[in-house]
Amino acid sequence: MTQFENLLARAPEACTLPTVARPLRVTQFADLFATALGEIERKSPTVATVMLPRELLDTARDLAARETECCSFFDFTVEADGDHTALTIRVPSQYTEVLTALTSLLGRVS
Repeated sequence: MTQFENLLARAPEACTLPTVARPLRVTQFADLFATALGEIERKSPTVATVMLPRELLDTARDLAARETECCSFFDFTVEADGDHTALTIRVPSQYTEVLTALTSLLGRVS
C-alpha cells in the first residue's frame, strides 16, 4: 500500500470530506510538504511540526482551515517564524495513526 493509499484508508469516520474529494486533499498536503525545509518533528505521538518557506504562510493557513472544517479532530497552528512558516498539527490520542499517515507524505519524520 502506498503512503497515499494508507492515508486514505485511515481517514476516520469523523472526517466529513466527501470521499471523492479526499485524493485531492492528500495531494494538497503532499505538495505543501514537498516544500518542507527539513524533517517533520514529532514532538509527541500526537504533535508534529513542519517548517515551510515563509512565503507559504497563507497557503498553509488556508489548507489548515479547510482541513479543520471537515476533520475537526485536527488542531493546526500556523505561525510565521523568522524566515519560515511553522505548521504544527495536533490530534487527540485516538488519531495518532492519522497524524502518522499524514506526516508520512513527507517521508522524513524525526
